[in-house]
Amino acid sequence: MKFLLSCLLVSISFLPACQSRPSGEASASSGAARLVLTGSSTVAPLAAEIAKRFEAKNDGVRVDVQTGGSSRGIADARSGLADIGMASRGLKAGEQDGLVAHTIARDGIALIVHSDNTVKELTDQQVRSIYLGGITNWREVGGPDAEITVVNKASGRATLEVFLAHFDLEETAIEADVVIGDNEQGVKTVAGNPHAIGYVSIGTAEFNSQDGVPIRLLPAGSVEASTANVAKGLFPIGRPLNLVTTGELDELSKSFIEYASSSEVHDLVRDLYFVPVSVQ
Repeated sequence: MKFLLSCLLVSISFLPACQSRPSGEASASSGAARLVLTGSSTVAPLAAEIAKRFEAKNDGVRVDVQTGGSSRGIADARSGLADIGMASRGLKAGEQDGLVAHTIARDGIALIVHSDNTVKELTDQQVRSIYLGGITNWREVGGPDAEITVVNKASGRATLEVFLAHFDLEETAIEADVVIGDNEQGVKTVAGNPHAIGYVSIGTAEFNSQDGVPIRLLPAGSVEASTANVAKGLFPIGRPLNLVTTGELDELSKSFIEYASSSEVHDLVRDLYFVPVSVQ
């Protein structure tokens, strides 16, 4: 699962640093109607695959998918910098005024360690202590005699917010050795360090693990971290993957939201190791 991070104006692209244009504006070079999505790096790969099909079904439509985190997506949707925001969490109380979340899939968040790490499971209290700097060596939790490298998510990332809420942590209290942005960075960091611990989307972790990347997903509450358990509602650290809009949608945005929420894209949802919203 490789995704292009570029500021080139191609048909489907992840553009973390490029600036959006207003809704419905046509591309200067092609005259195509343009739809801009910004936000969550977890939702972005799925949105980009959906966008490819949407473009194929709608001549003269171009969809740009830009990353930058859920907070960016929500803010851009509210301000009009994006037609549609992407958020890998629900809307908070202060964000619901004037915004609507359209859930297109579900995901879980898994703690990951290197596959060589002998620790099989951590309690919630042990995870809290590791991230607060109380436990600093793997031998304290039944692992090797090695200092723990704590990998944390950057501010504004929905994965961080869900992690903090589940483990009852304050962001400012975390003692992190490495701060990463998207899920792929988290996987790469842990895969390259036998003593690291991090947390990422279950979908991303499951795909990489099955593809031979040397990481292992840890259970949560003695429940195996898997998309199957997310689908069954068993895994305790779950979240919705949302497209966020204002209450009033133009026809192009409405059409894309309806398509992204339909069963026509469930195969794409599963291909990226997420759970279709209709699966219980």
